[in-house]
Amino acid sequence: MRCIEAHQGRNTSLGGALKWSGAVLDQAYEKCGQVTSEYAKTFYLGTQLMTPAQAKAVWAVYVWCRRTDELVDGPNASKITPKALDRWEERLEALFDGKPYDELDAALSDTIQRFPLHIQPFRDMIEGMRMDLVKSRYETFDELYEYCYRVAGTVALMTTPIMGIEPTYKGPLEPVYRAALALGTANQLTNILRDVGEDGYQRNRIYVPMEDLDKFGISEEEVLVGLNASSTGKSRTDERWRRFMTFQIDRARQCFMDAEAGVDLLDPKARWPVWSALILYRQILDAVEKNDYDNFSKRAYVPKLAGSQGWGHEDGSGSFSAWRCP
Repeated sequence: MRCIEAHQGRNTSLGGALKWSGAVLDQAYEKCGQVTSEYAKTFYLGTQLMTPAQAKAVWAVYVWCRRTDELVDGPNASKITPKALDRWEERLEALFDGKPYDELDAALSDTIQRFPLHIQPFRDMIEGMRMDLVKSRYETFDELYEYCYRVAGTVALMTTPIMGIEPTYKGPLEPVYRAALALGTANQLTNILRDVGEDGYQRNRIYVPMEDLDKFGISEEEVLVGLNASSTGKSRTDERWRRFMTFQIDRARQCFMDAEAGVDLLDPKARWPVWSALILYRQILDAVEKNDYDNFSKRAYVPKLAGSQGWGHEDGSGSFSAWRCP
């Protein structure tokens, strides 16, 4: 609701005048575009259908999100402490006050002054990174939903004011924002279902709800070892895991369905990147099924997806690496 109020021109978080300008600011945006192009190629192409102002603003948001995610999932993640995230949040506050630390921050500060962005989803994303520092298991879906909101739904709230609304739409903004949140959640749930094995083997993280595993008679230890055919010595993926994954995939697909109604309420120039993200990301779920639900030794892959991103995260379990961002 804070984001909707900001979008409508009330209770915005804009700070003082920005000291960066001219060629220096142009260079900052150009660098943001280069980073977006390198790590999210298809999404970058989608931004070319937006106005130049929209595209640059989305690049600036993308780069901030990627830098935030890299704190806990990048090469120096093992050295990151809660205090480091506190300092990053202080930089965010300064950035919204028109006092950026570097040129990449300056691009986002300028974006904040050009579009009605609220600071809250940026704060919430940092909270998502804090969760990754201390939390490696999720007992219920409500807990997991909170995580999905913080690392992916927040991106939807950041970018919707930039993408804009269909000019002929005169209704309330809440359905648009709820649809955006649904797509961010759906994308992140899809990441999680795709990367169960990788998250378990490499990070000792299990994002799927523990209470759901219990309902299907699956232990934490079995998830960490793997329930695919090669791990269990059976001819196919364990039937319990197949039923469990069917349940999880159905829930993710419902989130995609909840998102569909809002896409056509976006400004026409922004619809294609969002529709492409929705359609292509949903196909990852199909690929998981085609792999006999083996997300332990096989990676569900949609070739044209590499780098695609709209409302929400693009890569695995809460990170921006191929948009944690492929």
